[in-house]
Amino acid sequence: MPLTFRTYQTEDDYWRMREFLRELMILHGLHEQSWHVARLDYARWHVCLNCAKVTLNDVSYLWEDDGKLAAFMMPDGWLGEVHFNIHPNYDTPVMVKEMLLKAEEHLCEKKPDGTNCMLIWSPAEDTMRQEILRQNGYEKKGDPEMQWRRTLDSPIRDVPLAAGYSIRSLGDGLELLERCYASGLGFHDGDIAIAVDNRNDPTWYRNIQTAPLYRRDLDLVAVAPDGSIASFCTIWFDDVTRTAYFEPVATVPAHQRKGLGKAVLTEGLKRLQRMGALLGCVGGFSTGANALYQSVMGSDHDVYEPWVKCWGN
Repeated sequence: MPLTFRTYQTEDDYWRMREFLRELMILHGLHEQSWHVARLDYARWHVCLNCAKVTLNDVSYLWEDDGKLAAFMMPDGWLGEVHFNIHPNYDTPVMVKEMLLKAEEHLCEKKPDGTNCMLIWSPAEDTMRQEILRQNGYEKKGDPEMQWRRTLDSPIRDVPLAAGYSIRSLGDGLELLERCYASGLGFHDGDIAIAVDNRNDPTWYRNIQTAPLYRRDLDLVAVAPDGSIASFCTIWFDDVTRTAYFEPVATVPAHQRKGLGKAVLTEGLKRLQRMGALLGCVGGFSTGANALYQSVMGSDHDVYEPWVKCWGN
């Protein structure tokens, strides 16, 4: 019997997608051959809602086998890119080709000049998927995501913290506003205007805090001697798979090159280890980010590659 294809419909679909990703994580031996459940939470409550201004109803598509979820696809927010999450029992050339066609039909970016563009992410070792992409006019283009991973079954060395700095869980009130401000600086090269906008309306951060996996004790900040937030990372721990995902991670430009990023990541790993987590994961694109993550996580990593196609006009 062919699979049933449909759009995302109700809140129940979200919870089914989350359980599906947990199942896949375990089936793949705790490797990110599909999304970590935290990526779905973060995509929904931050990238889609805060950045792209879309909902899962707008961008998520499901395949079912007699009512049981077999696969789903969605972008990490914006149209023009897509991530496939497929159960191994259905991961066939026929299925990948169908998902590819549906992605081009429903999720491509339509540019002002009439050109259609699509970026599809694929695990580097998935040769079957990559051959299908190549046959359908896609080419590997752009920076891959390096998916760093560290098992937590051995001692984690302490990292010296720069004098006068401290690491703690994020507070509320004025400190939440300071965290919003630091995010603007950390991700936008110290742009004060963006930082002020972030701080003036913290609704976007409240949205993130609504996500099911969010925990205040795993939302870490490094505080400078003057009380400002200098570096931060948020950790999403899934107690079903006992794995955790770090997102986001950044240091304010004025406080960089002091080892703060390494210190907050290490503190996060220590907290996870005390909670009984098995694995910590973090994804990086830039040379600097990947150097930091390798220094903390070690050399074990997977590679997630972008494949691009533009057509029309």
